[in-house]
Amino acid sequence: MTPPPYVIAVDTDATSLRDADHLLRELAVGFTEEDGVFGCTHLVREGGRRRVALSLAAEDRAAVDAARQRLTAQGHTVTDGAWDDQGRAVLYPGAAALTGTLTVAEVLDRSAIERVRVLGAPGEPDPETRLVTREFVRPHWENGELTLAAMPAAGGTLVPFEDPDPTPCCADH
Repeated sequence: MTPPPYVIAVDTDATSLRDADHLLRELAVGFTEEDGVFGCTHLVREGGRRRVALSLAAEDRAAVDAARQRLTAQGHTVTDGAWDDQGRAVLYPGAAALTGTLTVAEVLDRSAIERVRVLGAPGEPDPETRLVTREFVRPHWENGELTLAAMPAAGGTLVPFEDPDPTPCCADH
């Protein structure tokens, strides 16, 4: 699967992925599951200004054009195209179905995710390997494929690499 053809980039003042995730969900109001929407975050650094920008993409040009008009009316800076081709997907077809513990095969079957890559392991994981989703599955676009980075966990399971509740740096100081 390649990213949908109609893409807009939304500049933001968000400085954390958590804030950008929330903003992306707010901005995607009006899209439906049938629109095949992909909403991604992108780490951007321009002129010393760091932020998390967003992109929204869909198969339906009218849906993207409507979102552009709505976002522009709300005061957001919107341009054509994505910030880069490495977006971190927050919204994508099937994302809502990735809850609980699923096999790798179920993750691939239920969602737009095309590949699961286990960090530090050669090759693909066995399709029957269980993945504990933690209700937080954030794949990235890698070479035109929506790919979930996972890591080994207790009991021979996998978990998505990105933790839903990361410990802030230097939290114990």
